[in-house]
Amino acid sequence: MTEYQATRASSDRHILAEGPVWIADLATVIWVDIEKGSVFTGRLSGTSIIEISRYSFEGQVGAAVPGDDGSLLVATHDRLVRLAPDGHRTDGPIIVSPGTNSRANDGACDPAGRFLVGTLALDDREGQEVLYRWETNGSLTTMDSDLTLSNGLAWSPDGTLMYSTDTVPGIIWVRDYDVASGEFGSRRHHLHITQGFPDGICVDSRGYLWVAIWGEGEVRSFTPSGIADDTVRVPAPHVSSVAFVGADLNLLLITTASRDLSPAELEQHPDAGCLFIAELPTAGFPSTLWASSALAAFVR
Repeated sequence: MTEYQATRASSDRHILAEGPVWIADLATVIWVDIEKGSVFTGRLSGTSIIEISRYSFEGQVGAAVPGDDGSLLVATHDRLVRLAPDGHRTDGPIIVSPGTNSRANDGACDPAGRFLVGTLALDDREGQEVLYRWETNGSLTTMDSDLTLSNGLAWSPDGTLMYSTDTVPGIIWVRDYDVASGEFGSRRHHLHITQGFPDGICVDSRGYLWVAIWGEGEVRSFTPSGIADDTVRVPAPHVSSVAFVGADLNLLLITTASRDLSPAELEQHPDAGCLFIAELPTAGFPSTLWASSALAAFVR
């Protein structure tokens, strides 16, 4: 096992940075600040991320992914919204029922470009949160309905396995997945994290799972069979998500948060809430763009 050190990659300190996505063709990154309701794009310059643009939404924003037509699909507080290249916004389906004290959280596209997104409770409820998949015919498929804090999503390199995180109980699930048909199997335990809480995840080209560990200031990797491997140390306690970026996809981009830290902890960790990068001897693979065929599902 090897330890790596992440270095600061951004100038701004976010409240809750999350959901990094690498757009290989444009050499740019998308990420969000959930608490600020902001979506950011930035370009990679060496091992730094330079902000290009930001978009503000009312309330909180759980995730944002790029579309194959140049748009952005944004999971706002309670529904999906398409942000067109010209700035026009179109509402998609509601994913949090009115009156429910929950919000959208992490989301990602499967290898066929379908968008998956989960919810989290904003109160003490447990076991009532949902993981949805938005189909290209406009319908929502409920994949799980008994989660507490639906979080990171990832697929094995061949697309036959899907990983999903429920942060509060510390569980990362795995299930069989058929990319072509969309059929998926029953979930089963893959990892149980007991030190810190598993948050965002990604998979490298070997099929190793990289897990952001909230509360521990690190990212841990695990073999496909679930054996702990390398660790990336991050000078910020609340590590929220991860993605492989760069021309060779060997740079691990790490988002962090400054929330839930005391004044003393913020003084001790002045870069909490920034983006970080660690150079690794392994590589990831490009993210899948959101399929534009889903555009017909939008209602105005």
